[in-house]
Amino acid sequence: MLQRCLDLLAPALTEPGAVVVDCTLGLGGHSEALLTQFPEVRLIALDRDKEALRLSGERLAPFGERATLVHAVYDELPEVLDRLGVPRVQGILFDLGVSSMQLDEADRGFAYAQDAPLDMRMDQTTGVSAAEVLNTYPPGELVRILRQYGEEKQAKRIVSAVVREREKEPFSNSARLVELIRDSLPQAAKRTGGNPAKRTFQALRIEVNGELSVLERAIPAAVAALDVGGRIAVLSYHSLEDRLVKQVFAAGAANTAPPGLPVVPEQYQPRLKLLTRGAELPTEEEIAENRRAAPARFRGAQRIREDLR
Repeated sequence: MLQRCLDLLAPALTEPGAVVVDCTLGLGGHSEALLTQFPEVRLIALDRDKEALRLSGERLAPFGERATLVHAVYDELPEVLDRLGVPRVQGILFDLGVSSMQLDEADRGFAYAQDAPLDMRMDQTTGVSAAEVLNTYPPGELVRILRQYGEEKQAKRIVSAVVREREKEPFSNSARLVELIRDSLPQAAKRTGGNPAKRTFQALRIEVNGELSVLERAIPAAVAALDVGGRIAVLSYHSLEDRLVKQVFAAGAANTAPPGLPVVPEQYQPRLKLLTRGAELPTEEEIAENRRAAPARFRGAQRIREDLR
């Protein structure tokens, strides 16, 4: 859905001096496309993963000073822009979830299809690992995480098995967890929905990286950073992310006037215009080309009014 992102952002990035923020740099594919398609634009790109910053820095080196790469989590966008002396930006892109690099590097522990240390930290220099979560969290907290972040109906059954097994030996690698989940679930639950471990792995990853709490802060902060006429594009990969984005966009596009006013004062008028009808889905061709695009949900919005104090 790269081209869809570029097309949606394009009207805001044609003026010389326009600034676009890639809040999820990864390996730099989106950033490279933005810098290439919009030769006058300046890019600010954020990532919490230092290895991603190193690799994308090499990729974007030909663009010189047009690209500024920052080690930061995307809810730190206001502080980053303040440090760089950039009051407002014209475009913002989020490509949420786990980057291909993180999935493909076995020792990061994100992928349940291969055995690896249970780490799952996007920034390996800070925070607790997935193994620490599994080995130390109280059972009730683990059940909440699996239900809330993984939408796992069998959370209690899985957690009971985890607690029983961690008393024998702490968890350290993904293969043991995957096997435990397979053994814990009833046959009916294993027949649908792909790999039975995927919901647990998603839940652990979200907990380890604080993804939803970060996103809750990041999307409103990004909208606030947009100049009037600026545009924001968001690719999310599960319903929890998409729901948060939808709520922020819908609130920004809503009339907030008390009911019954004959004329709506400007301070109550919408500050966002929705640019997608609901969440757009990838085409069959895109999924065939890249199966990881299958769960993608795309939303976009445009800033149409300043906040009135």
